[in-house]
Amino acid sequence: MKKAVIAWSGGKDSSLSLHRVLQQGEYEVCYLVTTISEKYKRVSMHGVREELIEQQAEAIGIPLIKLMLPEPCSMEQYADIMRHHWNQLKQQGIEYIIFGDIFLEDLKLFRDNNLAECGITGVYPIWKETSDSLINEFVDAGFKTTLVCTNEKYLGKEWCGRVIDKQFIKDIPAGVDVCGENGEFHTFVFDGPIFKHPILYTNGETIHRNYSNSNEKWDTGFFYLDLEPVVSH
Repeated sequence: MKKAVIAWSGGKDSSLSLHRVLQQGEYEVCYLVTTISEKYKRVSMHGVREELIEQQAEAIGIPLIKLMLPEPCSMEQYADIMRHHWNQLKQQGIEYIIFGDIFLEDLKLFRDNNLAECGITGVYPIWKETSDSLINEFVDAGFKTTLVCTNEKYLGKEWCGRVIDKQFIKDIPAGVDVCGENGEFHTFVFDGPIFKHPILYTNGETIHRNYSNSNEKWDTGFFYLDLEPVVSH
């Protein structure tokens, strides 16, 4: 089999992509690769605690590689860090990296250009499939995931903590991609066919943070739900 790693956010798109790849048997997935804020010890953008990603990896049975990012981290810094680690993986015989992207062309181009410098190929198991079909496949497969972050321009604080199920699919407002591919929301998967056991957690505090960039003329606030790990005995 071809040796690969998967870019692992802990959310639904990377989980569904991993599920498909494991079923198809073309790639040996050697590692989950997650970017972590060095300052906050949380997944970049999603805000999920490092411990919960570690618990996911243990439940899946695939080793986790954590790429620590400075805070703040420019796109140039991010690209440099990624290239450094991709080159290290290439030395281990890994030539493929799996992503859960669906339809964001600019993001895919950025990834592919970055990887090309290292002689690594991006693999996109769910690319260009419809969000409706993907979310229904995800739920029907038995995955369970909760919203941990929402963009306030699309979804309010009350959506944090909601589990994606058939009712969620019905309730999602018009104009919001049901997979959150435009950054409307982010998720944490806590159960499903790729896990040996569920990930236990409790809902903690929900906080609001605002981000703005005068050069790019955007101003966006996000709600973050803090999931607190539960240690089972």
